[in-house]
Order: sequence, then C-alpha cells, then structure tokens
Amino acid sequence: MSIAFEVRAGDAARMATPLLAVLLPAEPAWPRALAALDSRYGGALSRALARKDFQGGKDETLLLFAPGAGPERVLLVGMGTAERVAGVTRAAALAGRRATAMGVGAMHVWAADLTGAALEGAVVGASLGSWEFKELQAQPPVGKRRKALARVTCVVPSAAGAKAALAAGIAVAEGQRIARRLAMLPGNICTPEYLARAARDIGRRHRLGVKAYGRREMTRMKMGSFLAVAQGTTQDPKLIVLEYRGGRRGEAPVALVGKGLCFDTGGVSIKPAPGMELMKFDMSGAAGVLGAMEAIARLKLKVNVVGLVGATTNVVDGDAVRPGDVVRASNGKTIEIQNTDAEGRLVLADVLVHAKRFKPQAVVDAATLTGAVVIALGNVTTGVMGNDQSVVDEVLAAAGRGGERAWQLPLFEEYKDLLKSDCADLRNIGGRSAGTITAGLFLAEFAEGMPWVHLDVAGTAYSETDLGIIPKGPTGTPVRTFVEFVRGRAR
Repeated sequence: MSIAFEVRAGDAARMATPLLAVLLPAEPAWPRALAALDSRYGGALSRALARKDFQGGKDETLLLFAPGAGPERVLLVGMGTAERVAGVTRAAALAGRRATAMGVGAMHVWAADLTGAALEGAVVGASLGSWEFKELQAQPPVGKRRKALARVTCVVPSAAGAKAALAAGIAVAEGQRIARRLAMLPGNICTPEYLARAARDIGRRHRLGVKAYGRREMTRMKMGSFLAVAQGTTQDPKLIVLEYRGGRRGEAPVALVGKGLCFDTGGVSIKPAPGMELMKFDMSGAAGVLGAMEAIARLKLKVNVVGLVGATTNVVDGDAVRPGDVVRASNGKTIEIQNTDAEGRLVLADVLVHAKRFKPQAVVDAATLTGAVVIALGNVTTGVMGNDQSVVDEVLAAAGRGGERAWQLPLFEEYKDLLKSDCADLRNIGGRSAGTITAGLFLAEFAEGMPWVHLDVAGTAYSETDLGIIPKGPTGTPVRTFVEFVRGRAR
C-alpha cells in the first residue's frame, strides 16, 4: 500500500498527530522552533537532551507520551554525524519503521529546515522504513490488525516552496516500492511473464512504449547466449523494452539494463540447497530498472530513457545447457560455458547487444552478478566497473546523491587472460581470482562501442539480515542510483 505524503507549515506543537518524529543530529541542542512543543511536554524533551538521555547518535531513539491536544507521542530520532541528506533519509526510515510497528496509521516528520533534497530524503526514507510485504500472509481478524502507516506529513518552513521536492520524493519512493515488491515475490509468481505484465502496467500509467519479446523472437535475433540459459525452462523467456520519451525527438536515450533471473538454481552447476530460496532475488537488477522507469516517468524528466530487462529462469532439465557447451551471442562471439551458474552475464550479453540498436548516449546495467563482490565489498557497497571513466564518475556521483554506496573496481587488460577459452572466443568464468572483475570484463565484450557502466548489486540489492531501518529482504537498490544518473543527464 502506498503512503499519502503531504507537507504542512506551522508550529509542530499545534499539530494533531498520533506521532511526531523529530530528527536531530549528534549532540543536539533543543531547537528553538520546537520551544512550544517542549513546553507542552513540561520541558521533558529539552531535559532529555540536557541529561544525555538522548544524544542524537545514529539510529538512537527516545519515545515520549503526552496527553491533551497536539502530538500524542514524540519520537526523537538521531541522525548521528552523517551528511545532512543521508542522515535525514536514514532517520526518517527508522521513524517510518517504528510508526508501522506501533500501528499509529499516521505520522508527522520534523527536521530543521526540511527543504529541497532533505525533504525529498525524508519522503524516501519514511517510505523505505514503513514498507512491508504482507500480501501472501493470512491476516489477523480485523479488530486485531494494527494500522498500516497510510499518511506522512512533513513539517516544512514553507509549504509553497516544497511542492517539487515532495513530488520528487514520492516518485522515487513509489519506484522503490515497485522494485521491492517485485523482488520479494516468489519465483512461482514473479515469472518472466509477470515482469512483462509489470512493465506493461508502468507503460499504461505513464504512456511508455513497451515491448516484450519471447523465445521465438529472440531466436530470430540470434540471441544464443540468452537462450542458452532459458533452454532448460518451459517458461517463455522475455526481453522487455520500455521507452520513455521525455527528451527531444531523435535525441539519444540513456539505457538502463537489468538482469531478471526470476529464479536461479545454478542449472547443471547446481547451487547448494541451503540458501537457494534467496535466488528469487536474482531479478533485483530487473526490478531496479522497472522501479526506476516508474520514478523517471513520474518525475517527467526531459531526457529519453530506454529500460531493458532480460528475464528467464535458470533450472535443471534434460535440455538445460551444460558445462563445456559453446553458444553464439547475437554479436557473433562464441562463448564456452564452463559454469552454468554464471548465467546472468550470458543473459546480459545479448541484452547489451540489443541496447546498441537505440544508439544510447550511455548504458548502465545492474545485476546480482557475483558472490565475489560480496567477499570484496560486503553488503554495504555496490561494485562499479565501466569502459568510460567519465560515465563511471557520473554513476558514482549519482550513487552518492542517492545514498546507495558504490566503489569502482578496475577492468585492467591483464585480467582478460582469465577469460581465454581453448575452443571459443571467451569463456563465461575466469576462475576464483577477481571474480567480479572478470564478470565485468565479460560484459564489456558485448558493450563495445557504447559508454557503459556495470553495477554488481549482489551484496546490496537484498539483505539476509535485519538492517535496523528496514527488515531483511529487498532494499530498493539500485533504483536511486539509476534515477539520480538520469536526472543528472536531463536538460
């Protein structure tokens, strides 16, 4: 369920709300703008700060109750020493999660000078923290259900100047909600056809051009690399293309590409059973593209964008591709498949070649591509690689603005030797060493002639543990990176 967001200017002490979240930096003094609120609480709020009961540390909270008019509860939330927008976003996420757990139904959010990027961050954060996935669970009786967080009001200095930032925050929040829901759905529901329907829904809402090619069309396009992954499944694979035309007619688009493995058993090179259920998240790159296209269309950015998704499942079957098989991609290059569990790069190879048809100004792809990136960067940072340093720098800056940490890894020529094959142009794995880098170099073979950047989000698109501000599961990464990159390219 989406949240209704609004802004309101005025004295927070006079605002009737079940919960007022006050976001404060480290070592705070009580804000003068909230003096009346402190008085309504008998000075308890300022005393809590003076006595160090609350010090504004990252993720620190303190809940106080008061009778009478105005806010029924005040939740102090610490931003720590983080950069302001990042601090507001994270604190708002924690507030949203607490509000959802309490079942208050509505919440007001206050932070000093909540305008511009900080206001946008507060909206995105509150949406992130309050998101829940309950649609496949039996619900308790109506009388015992806690209220979902349905309305969030951001307390701003002036409502007149807040419209654009509020709309931008809502656009990104809705895009992330789409991405997280798609990622959370199990593989028997979120099939390639389901992703195609989700793309069509976005297209209908925003008048985007949408095409979904199946096995027959991809065979005519000679996508032997993509189809090798799909040859073991009875489900029709899908190459999904969405076109947003916000720029000038004929202007080169930005291309966003996503890996959409709706479930990945590893194929003949089968994965271990423990944890295999998490492979429903192997389509998180595709979910990120669809969520970003929703946000971009809502933002009405003045730039052309094409979103491309390669969707299939990688399963074990009598017809499944085998280690040692050689396939030919749509650009003519042959690939020796040494490990069928390195399948995402095989799908993306043909999707990247297809992207060339649009003559894009830049291409950014996202994929839960390698376990090696988790070893290298953990679950905090996305691995970034590319063939154009200026575009890599743009993507890193976009990730920073979006609050999704990213770090560049090298694509040095010396690593290419690891992909040499005895019987084909290249092989699909390079061994244990530099696994993320060799995967990036493999993709680079199919991105030739385009400014291209790859995001390996295997460690960041979903979490196997509770992150505090959000529960375990999909995080919404890389929606904000995609959106910020495209915003940076808009006129």
